[in-house]
Amino acid sequence: MPVSADPDTSHRRRLLDAMAEAVAAKGYADTTIADLAAIARVSRRTFYEHFATKEDCLIALYEAASRQSLGVLRDAIDPTHDPLTQAEKALEAYLSTMASNPALLKTLFIAILSLGPAGLQARRRVNQQLADFIVEVVNRPHEGRQHPPLPPALALSIVGGINELVLQKVEQDRIGELPQLTATTAQFVRAVVYGPR
Repeated sequence: MPVSADPDTSHRRRLLDAMAEAVAAKGYADTTIADLAAIARVSRRTFYEHFATKEDCLIALYEAASRQSLGVLRDAIDPTHDPLTQAEKALEAYLSTMASNPALLKTLFIAILSLGPAGLQARRRVNQQLADFIVEVVNRPHEGRQHPPLPPALALSIVGGINELVLQKVEQDRIGELPQLTATTAQFVRAVVYGPR
């Protein structure tokens, strides 16, 4: 059965979309499960068939959106180019994708932090996946590679640095400017990859 034909998947997707919409409109703290059920056009019972708590729903939204972002990064990679050109293309696609959905971006970058330890754990898992991706791309064998292998800790610092630049734009309500960070973030990646170690 195709995923779209599965009612459970459809309900779950609608609940995740409802979470993004509700949190963008009224904030996470003021969003209720009744709000989510109403926006998704499902019963509260259906909500509880998919999520134990409102927190679980937000974490699921965060992780689903992060998987999509990682997919955007992977799709932007062209192994025929050197790793830094690949990284720049991936960053451009990533930043443009984030800028295309300001409400979701605000939800993910701000609301996830309000969850305390569970939100931080989800954020760390996602950041680690992004760091692993960077290591995979930068350390991939490539003719003419002129840099030592990138250690995982430095890849994680790249993720953290880019996240802070994005968060700054989110807090300043300048999300539309995210694609303009491509050159800065690419320069940062280049400095870390080619810097002394």
